[in-house]
Amino acid sequence: MTATGKMVSGLRTFAADVAHGFLEITHNSFALLGLAVAFAAIALTARPDLRQAGEEQLMDWLQARQVTLLGDVAEPLEPSERALAADPKELPKEQARVAYWLSKKYRVAPEPLSLLVAEAYEIGSRTKLDPTLILAVMAIESRFNPFAQSPVGAQGLMQVMTRVHTDKYESVGGHLAAFDPVTNLRVGVKVLQECIARAGTVEGGLRYYVGASDPAEDGGYASKVMAEHFRLRQVAGGRPMPMEQPVTPPTLSSQAPAKAVPAAAPSERASTATEKVALLSPQF
Repeated sequence: MTATGKMVSGLRTFAADVAHGFLEITHNSFALLGLAVAFAAIALTARPDLRQAGEEQLMDWLQARQVTLLGDVAEPLEPSERALAADPKELPKEQARVAYWLSKKYRVAPEPLSLLVAEAYEIGSRTKLDPTLILAVMAIESRFNPFAQSPVGAQGLMQVMTRVHTDKYESVGGHLAAFDPVTNLRVGVKVLQECIARAGTVEGGLRYYVGASDPAEDGGYASKVMAEHFRLRQVAGGRPMPMEQPVTPPTLSSQAPAKAVPAAAPSERASTATEKVALLSPQF
Protein backbone atom coordinates (compact mmCIF):
# COMPACT_ATOMS: atom_id res chain seq x y z
CA MET A 1 0.00 0.00 0.00
CA THR A 2 1.33 3.38 -0.97
CA ALA A 3 1.80 6.26 1.49
CA THR A 4 -1.22 8.01 0.01
CA GLY A 5 -3.37 4.93 0.48
CA LYS A 6 -2.24 4.58 4.07
CA MET A 7 -3.10 8.23 4.75
CA VAL A 8 -6.58 7.87 3.24
CA SER A 9 -7.16 4.68 5.24
CA GLY A 10 -6.01 6.43 8.42
CA LEU A 11 -8.32 9.37 7.81
CA ARG A 12 -11.26 7.03 7.25
CA THR A 13 -10.49 5.21 10.48
CA PHE A 14 -10.21 8.50 12.36
CA ALA A 15 -13.50 9.76 10.92
CA ALA A 16 -15.21 6.50 11.82
CA ASP A 17 -13.91 6.73 15.39
CA VAL A 18 -15.08 10.33 15.70
CA ALA A 19 -18.54 9.48 14.38
CA HIS A 20 -18.81 6.49 16.70
CA GLY A 21 -17.76 8.62 19.68
CA PHE A 22 -20.25 11.32 18.77
CA LEU A 23 -23.06 8.77 18.58
CA GLU A 24 -22.05 7.36 21.97
CA ILE A 25 -21.99 10.81 23.57
CA THR A 26 -25.32 11.76 22.00
CA HIS A 27 -26.91 8.51 23.08
CA ASN A 28 -25.62 8.94 26.62
CA SER A 29 -26.73 12.59 26.70
CA PHE A 30 -30.25 11.69 25.62
CA ALA A 31 -30.29 8.93 28.18
CA LEU A 32 -29.21 11.34 30.92
CA LEU A 33 -31.78 13.89 29.76
CA GLY A 34 -34.48 11.25 29.83
CA LEU A 35 -33.50 10.26 33.36
CA ALA A 36 -33.49 13.91 34.44
CA VAL A 37 -36.98 14.44 33.00
CA ALA A 38 -38.22 11.26 34.68
CA PHE A 39 -36.79 12.28 38.06
CA ALA A 40 -38.25 15.78 37.67
CA ALA A 41 -41.69 14.33 36.89
CA ILE A 42 -41.51 12.03 39.90
CA ALA A 43 -40.42 14.91 42.14
CA LEU A 44 -43.22 17.19 40.94
CA THR A 45 -45.77 14.42 41.43
CA ALA A 46 -44.55 13.70 44.94
CA ARG A 47 -44.17 17.41 45.85
CA PRO A 48 -47.16 19.46 44.63
CA ASP A 49 -45.69 22.51 46.38
CA LEU A 50 -42.69 22.39 44.04
CA ARG A 51 -44.99 22.24 41.02
CA GLN A 52 -47.01 25.19 42.31
CA ALA A 53 -43.85 27.20 42.96
CA GLY A 54 -42.64 26.47 39.45
CA GLU A 55 -45.96 27.52 37.94
CA GLU A 56 -45.93 30.77 39.94
CA GLN A 57 -42.39 31.56 38.77
CA LEU A 58 -43.41 30.87 35.18
CA MET A 59 -46.47 33.16 35.51
CA ASP A 60 -44.32 35.90 37.05
CA TRP A 61 -41.90 35.63 34.13
CA LEU A 62 -44.74 35.77 31.60
CA GLN A 63 -46.26 38.83 33.32
CA ALA A 64 -42.89 40.57 33.40
CA ARG A 65 -42.45 39.79 29.71
CA GLN A 66 -45.93 41.20 29.00
CA VAL A 67 -45.12 44.41 30.89
CA THR A 68 -41.88 44.74 28.91
CA LEU A 69 -43.74 44.44 25.62
CA LEU A 70 -46.93 46.37 26.44
CA GLY A 71 -45.93 48.80 29.19
CA ASP A 72 -46.87 49.11 32.87
CA VAL A 73 -50.62 48.78 32.29
CA ALA A 74 -51.39 46.34 29.49
CA GLU A 75 -54.30 47.18 27.22
CA PRO A 76 -57.47 45.25 28.13
CA LEU A 77 -59.26 42.91 25.80
CA GLU A 78 -62.46 44.09 24.17
CA PRO A 79 -65.48 43.60 26.49
CA SER A 80 -66.85 40.93 24.15
CA GLU A 81 -63.58 39.00 24.45
CA ARG A 82 -63.37 38.75 28.23
CA ALA A 83 -65.56 37.90 31.18
CA LEU A 84 -67.54 40.72 32.80
CA ALA A 85 -67.94 38.95 36.14
CA ALA A 86 -66.17 36.38 38.29
CA ASP A 87 -67.14 33.88 40.97
CA PRO A 88 -65.95 35.32 44.31
CA LYS A 89 -65.52 31.76 45.59
CA GLU A 90 -62.74 31.25 43.06
CA LEU A 91 -60.75 34.29 44.20
CA PRO A 92 -57.82 34.04 46.62
CA LYS A 93 -59.04 34.37 50.21
CA GLU A 94 -57.77 37.93 50.63
CA GLN A 95 -59.48 39.13 47.48
CA ALA A 96 -62.70 37.26 48.30
CA ARG A 97 -62.88 38.93 51.73
CA VAL A 98 -62.53 42.34 50.11
CA ALA A 99 -65.10 41.55 47.41
CA TYR A 100 -67.76 40.33 49.86
CA TRP A 101 -67.20 43.27 52.21
CA LEU A 102 -67.50 45.83 49.41
CA SER A 103 -70.52 44.03 47.99
CA LYS A 104 -72.38 44.33 51.28
CA LYS A 105 -71.34 47.90 51.98
CA TYR A 106 -72.10 49.35 48.56
CA ARG A 107 -74.96 46.98 47.66
CA VAL A 108 -73.30 45.81 44.48
CA ALA A 109 -73.54 42.28 43.07
CA PRO A 110 -70.48 40.30 44.21
CA GLU A 111 -69.79 38.72 40.81
CA PRO A 112 -68.96 41.86 38.74
CA LEU A 113 -67.34 43.38 41.82
CA SER A 114 -65.12 40.30 42.14
CA LEU A 115 -63.82 40.93 38.64
CA LEU A 116 -62.93 44.50 39.60
CA VAL A 117 -61.20 43.34 42.79
CA ALA A 118 -59.13 40.80 40.86
CA GLU A 119 -58.27 43.43 38.25
CA ALA A 120 -57.24 45.93 40.93
CA TYR A 121 -54.93 43.35 42.50
CA GLU A 122 -53.39 42.47 39.13
CA ILE A 123 -52.83 46.11 38.13
CA GLY A 124 -51.59 46.93 41.61
CA SER A 125 -48.91 44.24 41.39
CA ARG A 126 -47.67 45.67 38.09
CA THR A 127 -47.81 49.35 38.98
CA LYS A 128 -46.64 49.00 42.61
CA LEU A 129 -49.86 50.60 43.88
CA ASP A 130 -51.73 49.04 46.78
CA PRO A 131 -54.84 47.42 45.24
CA THR A 132 -56.91 48.46 48.24
CA LEU A 133 -56.00 52.08 47.48
CA ILE A 134 -57.29 51.65 43.92
CA LEU A 135 -60.51 50.13 45.24
CA ALA A 136 -60.84 52.90 47.83
CA VAL A 137 -60.67 55.54 45.08
CA MET A 138 -63.42 53.72 43.17
CA ALA A 139 -65.54 53.49 46.31
CA ILE A 140 -65.33 57.20 47.10
CA GLU A 141 -65.54 58.37 43.48
CA SER A 142 -68.47 56.32 42.17
CA ARG A 143 -69.57 53.78 44.80
CA PHE A 144 -68.79 51.20 42.07
CA ASN A 145 -71.29 52.62 39.58
CA PRO A 146 -69.58 52.19 36.16
CA PHE A 147 -72.02 54.66 34.56
CA ALA A 148 -71.58 57.50 37.05
CA GLN A 149 -70.98 61.00 35.70
CA SER A 150 -70.25 64.19 37.62
CA PRO A 151 -71.54 67.67 36.71
CA VAL A 152 -68.08 68.58 35.34
CA GLY A 153 -67.78 65.50 33.12
CA ALA A 154 -65.85 62.99 35.25
CA GLN A 155 -67.04 59.55 34.16
CA GLY A 156 -67.10 55.91 35.19
CA LEU A 157 -65.76 53.98 38.15
CA MET A 158 -62.69 56.13 38.69
CA GLN A 159 -64.43 59.37 37.61
CA VAL A 160 -61.79 60.19 35.03
CA MET A 161 -62.14 63.49 33.16
CA THR A 162 -62.67 61.73 29.83
CA ARG A 163 -62.42 64.80 27.61
CA VAL A 164 -59.15 65.77 29.30
CA HIS A 165 -57.56 62.31 29.03
CA THR A 166 -58.72 61.37 25.53
CA ASP A 167 -55.16 60.31 24.69
CA LYS A 168 -55.38 57.50 27.25
CA TYR A 169 -58.51 56.12 25.57
CA GLU A 170 -57.24 56.25 21.99
CA SER A 171 -55.69 52.79 22.09
CA VAL A 172 -58.72 51.16 23.74
CA GLY A 173 -61.56 52.20 21.47
CA GLY A 174 -62.05 55.89 22.11
CA HIS A 175 -63.82 57.97 24.75
CA LEU A 176 -66.89 55.71 24.96
CA ALA A 177 -64.65 53.06 26.53
CA ALA A 178 -64.82 55.21 29.68
CA PHE A 179 -67.99 53.31 30.56
CA ASP A 180 -66.33 49.93 30.29
CA PRO A 181 -65.48 49.15 33.94
CA VAL A 182 -62.08 47.53 33.39
CA THR A 183 -60.94 50.12 30.86
CA ASN A 184 -61.99 52.98 33.14
CA LEU A 185 -60.18 51.32 36.03
CA ARG A 186 -56.95 51.02 34.05
CA VAL A 187 -57.07 54.57 32.73
CA GLY A 188 -57.90 55.85 36.22
CA VAL A 189 -54.86 54.06 37.62
CA LYS A 190 -52.66 55.75 35.00
CA VAL A 191 -54.00 59.15 36.04
CA LEU A 192 -53.57 58.29 39.73
CA GLN A 193 -49.97 57.22 39.09
CA GLU A 194 -49.22 60.53 37.39
CA CYS A 195 -50.82 62.49 40.23
CA ILE A 196 -48.83 60.64 42.92
CA ALA A 197 -45.61 61.06 40.94
CA ARG A 198 -46.29 64.77 40.60
CA ALA A 199 -47.11 65.26 44.30
CA GLY A 200 -44.48 62.88 45.69
CA THR A 201 -46.89 61.39 48.25
CA VAL A 202 -50.05 59.29 48.14
CA GLU A 203 -52.14 61.87 49.96
CA GLY A 204 -50.84 64.70 47.80
CA GLY A 205 -51.55 62.62 44.70
CA LEU A 206 -55.13 62.10 45.82
CA ARG A 207 -55.57 65.87 46.17
CA TYR A 208 -54.28 66.36 42.64
CA TYR A 209 -56.55 63.54 41.48
CA VAL A 210 -59.65 65.31 42.81
CA GLY A 211 -58.42 68.61 41.37
CA ALA A 212 -57.77 70.59 44.56
CA SER A 213 -55.36 73.46 44.01
CA ASP A 214 -54.98 73.93 47.77
CA PRO A 215 -54.54 70.85 50.05
CA ALA A 216 -56.81 72.49 52.62
CA GLU A 217 -59.61 72.81 50.06
CA ASP A 218 -60.04 69.23 48.86
CA GLY A 219 -63.27 68.86 50.86
CA GLY A 220 -61.75 66.07 52.92
CA TYR A 221 -61.43 63.87 49.82
CA ALA A 222 -57.94 62.54 50.58
CA SER A 223 -58.95 61.73 54.16
CA LYS A 224 -62.05 59.86 52.96
CA VAL A 225 -60.05 57.76 50.50
CA MET A 226 -57.34 57.03 53.06
CA ALA A 227 -59.95 56.01 55.65
CA GLU A 228 -61.56 53.57 53.18
CA HIS A 229 -58.12 52.37 52.16
CA PHE A 230 -57.37 51.63 55.83
CA ARG A 231 -60.64 49.70 56.25
CA LEU A 232 -59.97 47.62 53.15
CA ARG A 233 -56.46 46.77 54.30
CA GLN A 234 -57.90 45.53 57.59
CA VAL A 235 -60.53 43.47 55.77
CA ALA A 236 -57.93 42.02 53.39
CA GLY A 237 -55.85 40.98 56.40
CA GLY A 238 -58.78 39.04 57.87
CA ARG A 239 -59.63 41.51 60.61
CA PRO A 240 -63.31 42.32 61.15
CA MET A 241 -64.13 45.90 60.23
CA PRO A 242 -67.53 47.57 60.68
CA MET A 243 -68.60 49.22 57.45
CA GLU A 244 -69.41 52.68 58.76
CA GLN A 245 -67.21 52.98 61.85
CA PRO A 246 -65.08 56.14 61.56
CA VAL A 247 -61.39 55.42 61.66
CA THR A 248 -58.24 57.50 61.62
CA PRO A 249 -55.98 56.09 58.91
CA PRO A 250 -52.21 56.18 59.35
CA THR A 251 -50.46 59.13 57.73
CA LEU A 252 -48.42 57.85 54.80
CA SER A 253 -46.46 61.05 54.24
CA SER A 254 -44.90 63.91 56.12
CA GLN A 255 -47.88 66.10 55.33
CA ALA A 256 -50.70 66.46 57.82
CA PRO A 257 -54.08 65.05 56.73
CA ALA A 258 -56.34 67.60 55.13
CA LYS A 259 -58.82 69.27 57.46
CA ALA A 260 -62.49 69.19 56.62
CA VAL A 261 -63.81 72.53 55.40
CA PRO A 262 -67.37 73.92 55.36
CA ALA A 263 -69.45 73.35 52.26
CA ALA A 264 -68.58 75.83 49.55
CA ALA A 265 -71.02 78.31 48.12
CA PRO A 266 -72.34 77.62 44.58
CA SER A 267 -69.90 80.10 43.04
CA GLU A 268 -66.98 78.51 44.92
CA ARG A 269 -68.03 75.02 43.83
CA ALA A 270 -68.08 76.17 40.20
CA SER A 271 -64.58 77.56 40.68
CA THR A 272 -63.39 74.24 42.16
CA ALA A 273 -64.89 72.34 39.22
CA THR A 274 -62.98 74.57 36.80
CA GLU A 275 -59.78 73.95 38.73
CA LYS A 276 -60.31 70.19 38.52
CA VAL A 277 -60.55 70.34 34.75
CA ALA A 278 -57.35 72.36 34.58
CA LEU A 279 -55.30 70.40 37.09
CA LEU A 280 -56.05 67.04 35.53
CA SER A 281 -54.92 68.12 32.08
CA PRO A 282 -51.96 66.15 30.64
CA GLN A 283 -49.10 68.25 31.94
CA PHE A 284 -47.11 65.64 33.83
